[in-house]
Amino acid sequence: MSEKKLPELLAPAGTPKALRAAIEAGADAVYFGGPSFHARMRAENFTADTMRESIALCHAFGVRAYITLNTLLTDRELPAFLEAAAMARNAGADALIVADLGGAAAIHRAMPDMELHASTQASGHSIHAARELAALGFSRMVLAREASAENMRTFVKDCGMETEVFVHGALCVSHSGQCLFSSLVGGRSGNRGECAQPCRLPDKSGRYPLSLKDLSLARHVPTLLQMGVHSLKIEGRLKSPEYVRDVVRIWRRLLDERRAATDAEMKELAAIFSRGGFTDAYFTDHVGQDMLGVRSEENKEQSRATAPFTELTRRVPLTMRFAMKKDTPLSLTVTRGEKTVTVTGDIPFVANTAPLSEEAVKEKLTRLGGTPYVAESLSVTMDGGLMVPISKLNALRRAALDALDANGRAVIDIPRYVPTKQEGLRPQTPTARFEDAREIPTEAKNYFEHIYLPLDRYAPAADGVVLPAVIFDSERERVASMLKNAAKQGAKHALVGNVGHLSLAREAGLIPHGDFRLNVTNSESLSFLLSLGFADVLLSPELTLPQIRDLKGHADAIVYGRVPLMTLEKCAGKEVGSCAACQRGENALVDRRDEKFPVLQLYPHRSIVVNSRPTYMADKRRELAVAGITGGHFIFTVETASEVKRVISDYQNGTPPKGSVRRI
Repeated sequence: MSEKKLPELLAPAGTPKALRAAIEAGADAVYFGGPSFHARMRAENFTADTMRESIALCHAFGVRAYITLNTLLTDRELPAFLEAAAMARNAGADALIVADLGGAAAIHRAMPDMELHASTQASGHSIHAARELAALGFSRMVLAREASAENMRTFVKDCGMETEVFVHGALCVSHSGQCLFSSLVGGRSGNRGECAQPCRLPDKSGRYPLSLKDLSLARHVPTLLQMGVHSLKIEGRLKSPEYVRDVVRIWRRLLDERRAATDAEMKELAAIFSRGGFTDAYFTDHVGQDMLGVRSEENKEQSRATAPFTELTRRVPLTMRFAMKKDTPLSLTVTRGEKTVTVTGDIPFVANTAPLSEEAVKEKLTRLGGTPYVAESLSVTMDGGLMVPISKLNALRRAALDALDANGRAVIDIPRYVPTKQEGLRPQTPTARFEDAREIPTEAKNYFEHIYLPLDRYAPAADGVVLPAVIFDSERERVASMLKNAAKQGAKHALVGNVGHLSLAREAGLIPHGDFRLNVTNSESLSFLLSLGFADVLLSPELTLPQIRDLKGHADAIVYGRVPLMTLEKCAGKEVGSCAACQRGENALVDRRDEKFPVLQLYPHRSIVVNSRPTYMADKRRELAVAGITGGHFIFTVETASEVKRVISDYQNGTPPKGSVRRI
């Protein structure tokens, strides 16, 4: 039986120099950001010119180039986003990595031939998510880093598209695409490429309860090969060229030799960059406290000792054939791998004195300095007694290389963005979610049109359920059973925060409503989700009131409550308290400013960290109305029934806030 094809080794590049380091080390593909709309805005990144030059360099070495356009978008940014996508396409990008569902819809409509990869920020963690994303034109999905080997194997087998998995580099402690901490607390949106990394900071006691070690699956290479994963991705667009070169070099060796890393190679990887070692806990399904880690002085010293990367030394071999015949245009054929091009030049003339020699031809045509090429061979066929100026040979060589580097894709005009038409009214009456049915007073049942409870705590006091933020394929059957039981008890509605969960609500006979975790920030995303069957959608808490106003149609906003900031696969409750305290809602992360962020339990044993300050808009009803919000969604987490009554009264009376709050 023949061996399976090796997966693609995908390397990061935050700078053109890092891109060259990736090529030097043997990457099969490179991903990097252009001038805008990507999730690493703090990297040096690429201008329009360096992006085009770098893509051509990649292609010269047979390396694929993926451009990241993976930030959330507002309506007013969609025209510029579509322009950026077209620019990347015309520059020769092999694929675009996109997170925003609306942005993907706009690209697919304007450029249906453009290959799209669903970014990890799209929060894909299940087969059903892949199937919904395929409708937007995605042909590859970056699987959530939190997936176990069991779930990864199932996904690769049944998802129906290419699978890309992170195998090395930094880990977000929050499920990708589900972190609002930096945005809502610090004003720097991780979904907009500006994450301030609050998870890397110590808490009040000096501990680091959210800082994870870097991921490395280098010991699991044979398993990954057996699964048939299409692409193995290294994280690190903020890392140095030296990091990129050395990590890619080791992974290249492991893949080529189809083996796991040795102890010595793991130490070598740790010396390149480490936070006290590596973790593979998600992959092995052994999530625990030993995942935590921070950069030590020893780690930093090891990284500083790395030999500097100077420049790309690899060259691409070319096979060349030159012909000069009487009364026939000059001809030069160049072959690189499987690609062959032929260009023609002037017609030679009879030499009066010194005809052109074969040695002169070879010297001029093999002069490839400043290019990634080297002439492996050059065959020359010449009639005697002929001559052309040397400048014509140089022009012929340049024309051949230009033809070789051409991406073969027809350049398109920058498409004009045509806004999606929005129809329908926003929800007119308020809705709410609670953590505990015992804290739902009678006043809430009279005030809210729909009341939701977490699926695992559903009780008939509510008419809806909140689906878990994460449902891996191995958990789907159990969740489906719980949904059917909730429906039997009277549940009629479901708050759904992931496109992969929509079919679960449908199968249980529940009316699906889009949760804020869908990250809707523009009309394109809203239209796509409504077309899937959502009755309405809660907008992203990152939107301002003017941005909310721009979105018409069936959409509502969170107007009260502690917005969930992080969804953690790793239980944070154990770091700051106990399981019993977590179940009672008594655990909290306390930062250095003494702000307390409650930690709540999420089915089956995950954690949610909610904001220290509630969003409060009771005294801003006029501003909400101008933005089109007359209903509004309320989130009750740690409030008692009496506090819920007071909040309802405050919103009925327009009462100003009495403590520290967050405003939209």
